[in-house]
Amino acid sequence: MTDRATVPRGRHAPPLEVRLSVQRRRLLEAAAAEFARHGYAEASAEAISRAAGMSKATFYEHFANKEECILALFDVAATEVLQAMAEGTAAGGKDPLQRMRGGLRAFLDILAAHPSESQTLLVEIIGAGPRAAQRRDEVFDRFAEAIDTENAAAARRGSVARLASPDDAYAIVGAVAELASRQIRLGVPADVRDLEPVIERLIVGLVAPPAPV
Repeated sequence: MTDRATVPRGRHAPPLEVRLSVQRRRLLEAAAAEFARHGYAEASAEAISRAAGMSKATFYEHFANKEECILALFDVAATEVLQAMAEGTAAGGKDPLQRMRGGLRAFLDILAAHPSESQTLLVEIIGAGPRAAQRRDEVFDRFAEAIDTENAAAARRGSVARLASPDDAYAIVGAVAELASRQIRLGVPADVRDLEPVIERLIVGLVAPPAPV
């Protein structure tokens, strides 16, 4: 989820490792756009290379095939989303509600800012084969683990109830992913950030302390 980059040519050209890094970013950006526009099944290495302004040979210098490309794109997108959420959560200080809101807002903001990458992260990866499905499960586990760890820390301070099980954390991840996927596919609601109050009610309903008897 990076800005498009170009590489100077001629005697001012950067070192090889820098050029390769920029090429890879451009290819991933082009792949995200192609997957979003045509779907993973219809996208091709040739189309991705052309959209990136590179040869197909350059594509194969970076990725063995289209599957390797979408896995790399998925990993980059997932890592950047997790980082943004961690920063948003930390910005909430010690208040558990503000920390939850900060992480949630960061998640929705980055989806809104990078719709093509978001479609890969939440939609196209599902149809990209068993390796992609496994990678998606692993990333969802990381999201769930982060939620469970955050909840455990807040519960120890007595500010929220402890989730009943790790599956509750995974249920939050699954529900949020489906809501965001539906928005990306169908445009419902009109803006993915409009899901914030819905998701907040879901999470608060699971972790709110029980009412005094």
